[in-house]
Amino acid sequence: MSALRQALADYLAMRRALGYTLVRSEKLLAQFLTYLEAQGEDHLTTKTALAWAMLPAGADRSWMSARLSVVRRFAIHLRGIEPATEVPPCDLLPGRSCRATPYLYSQEDVIALMTATAALRTPHREATYRTLIGLLAVTGMRVGEAIGLDRDDFDAVGGGLTIRRGKSGKSRELALHPSTVAALGNYLRRRDQPRRPPNTPALFVSPAGTRLLYVNVQNMFQKLVCRVGIAPRSAGCRPRLHDLRHAFAVRTLLDAYRDGGDPGRRLALLSTYLGHVDPGKTYWYLSAAPELLQLAGDRLERRIGGGA
Repeated sequence: MSALRQALADYLAMRRALGYTLVRSEKLLAQFLTYLEAQGEDHLTTKTALAWAMLPAGADRSWMSARLSVVRRFAIHLRGIEPATEVPPCDLLPGRSCRATPYLYSQEDVIALMTATAALRTPHREATYRTLIGLLAVTGMRVGEAIGLDRDDFDAVGGGLTIRRGKSGKSRELALHPSTVAALGNYLRRRDQPRRPPNTPALFVSPAGTRLLYVNVQNMFQKLVCRVGIAPRSAGCRPRLHDLRHAFAVRTLLDAYRDGGDPGRRLALLSTYLGHVDPGKTYWYLSAAPELLQLAGDRLERRIGGGA
């Protein structure tokens, strides 16, 4: 194994120990090293990295930016081992942000969506989606995590949930409010639960008794959104199921400011609760709501002025 290949293996092992999966990064970096070797080079240069990132000719600029970004992170690591390594500048092939603007649901929106499930065809379907939407709204968990829950992941006595299929393969435990514990308990005790096929331990099940499918949940949510009349706020701000997670995060931070608590400490706890490997992902929520920015700015002004 060449020195560069060994450095790549060490780099991937180190970052995976921190919780990153790096499936795409491993594939791209292996391709980059093959290209580097084909050029007869034994260390990383900005010129070669840029040439590789711009392949194939005519590729979308966002794709080229993503490829160069993967190499840049590896180069930063590699430079500590091999000083001759060149790190591509951050302003080279800059990417364009394609993040959707979060649709921050109000408490009234969530109640309306849960109420709208009463129009669904069967009592079980109604109970399933009412409980699922409520759970997403009060825990901020990812949709895939919620439909991946098994009945044994719910601890009615201890009042918590264990997420075993989190992003990047991470597991975590969530403390639940007593009202949420009661809602989940009532759902599981319903007499109209469908007969489950063998080996189906899912907490939320379809009318056929099988685990819910992500695409079906998304489609059902959009039908409920239309029924309630929740309209897009702009072309880039449309009501999505994932935005229940954003709304939970923003409400949590707003509460920290309003009750006079420590937003920084609350943010650290929120990052763990949401299952973010990188706390920077949680900090992004600060910019999701103008009200949050205003409160943060007001507190900063008071501190600078000696008022707090």
